Amino acid sequence: MQGSQLFDILMIAVAAVLLFRLYTVLGRRTGNERTRQDFRLSGAQPAQRPAEKVAVADHGSIKPEQSREMPGDPGAQGLLDIKLADRTFETDKFISGARAAYELILTAFSNGDRTALKPLLSEEVFSVFDGAIRKREQERENVAFTFVGFKDVKIAHAGVKGRSGEITVSFGAQFISATSDAGGNVVEGDTRTVRDVTDVWTFARDLRARDPNWTLVATSGDLP
Repeated sequence: MQGSQLFDILMIAVAAVLLFRLYTVLGRRTGNERTRQDFRLSGAQPAQRPAEKVAVADHGSIKPEQSREMPGDPGAQGLLDIKLADRTFETDKFISGARAAYELILTAFSNGDRTALKPLLSEEVFSVFDGAIRKREQERENVAFTFVGFKDVKIAHAGVKGRSGEITVSFGAQFISATSDAGGNVVEGDTRTVRDVTDVWTFARDLRARDPNWTLVATSGDLP
């Protein structure tokens, strides 16, 4: 009886030793095992895609294309450079703002409204506009101006110079403009004829500044 009990005790002891050894091998982490998260994070990374190239289309909107060197897209690379320098820049919003600025500037100039013009123009451009307004005032001339609309608005060039972004826009516009002397006689233009004009304006902005507004820094074309 005692021999049987001793045998049972020995078997239990052997089993305990075996279980302990299994636990030390299988039931504990050494610190080198990979979890599922380890495989997800430290596994091979996806191949890096080449940077998307862009082209200007639909009056300046940007969309991915196979090449940014496509003919007819002179502003594509410059717009991409501006976007990289200012992540808030959106081409469509810029075009919309440029259209509004064009009409506002021409209307303010025709009315001799220096207050409306000053924040929209660089000092050099404002000086030119102010000189033309002063000349009209001295000669007591009045301008009747009616903006009709746009036929075409597109980006002709864009680029980054130091901290400044510059975008040149070609405006194909229509308006009615007539200049009258002190006696009310029309000396230039026509009060009924719609004029087709093409103006090329350049806008600039400090891309690091908080102010999101662009300023007119150069013009090419006839003022009303």
